[in-house]
Amino acid sequence: MGWTMRLVTAALLLGLVMVITGDEDENNPCAQEALLDEDALVCQGLEVFYPELGNIGCKVVPDCNNYRQKITSWMAPIVKFPGAVEGATYILLMVDPDAPSRAEPTQKFWRHWLVTDIEGADLKKGKIQGQELSAYQAPSPPAHSGFHRYQFFIYLQEGKVISLLPKENKTRGSWNMGIFLNRFHLGEPEASTQFMTQNYQDSPTLQAPRGGASKPKHKTRWR
Repeated sequence: MGWTMRLVTAALLLGLVMVITGDEDENNPCAQEALLDEDALVCQGLEVFYPELGNIGCKVVPDCNNYRQKITSWMAPIVKFPGAVEGATYILLMVDPDAPSRAEPTQKFWRHWLVTDIEGADLKKGKIQGQELSAYQAPSPPAHSGFHRYQFFIYLQEGKVISLLPKENKTRGSWNMGIFLNRFHLGEPEASTQFMTQNYQDSPTLQAPRGGASKPKHKTRWR
């Protein structure tokens, strides 16, 4: 066999392997899928690490290894902002804008976590140490409500004393995040990200798409 024929054969074999691997990756429930481009706009410099999953920022929690159930009971994630300034203090906010569903978010925003007075040096290392105004509440999307976005925002505190009103402390749902930010003159977030998950009982192979609540169809994957 000449060199030309050998090269052609090798190229054909390589193409076959790539096609087979691509098909396997397409059907692999553990492949970490990136968010749709419109949802990825929130992903700006913030990292969120959960056990077994690693940095889940800007991704969909995989439908394998019971991850979508595990994340409902895991402790608070490691939140890291590499761009944090030492000597500055920050506010961490985690919300669900899709309560009880993305199609009908009548309880938007659901406040999952609120921490103030976080030192920049700690935030760079992923140590969330500060004044916890709302204790961490794990993602728990209701059954048959589709995919939920879980958003994390970092704001510069600049010496302000941050607090929640008594009526805000009574419930986490239907929280007016905009009024809260305006009350303390908090501008644009310094960093942000989000991930998506749905109730572990709602297998995407069993559910019909529900408009905005359906599984992202964008097939770009993070490596």
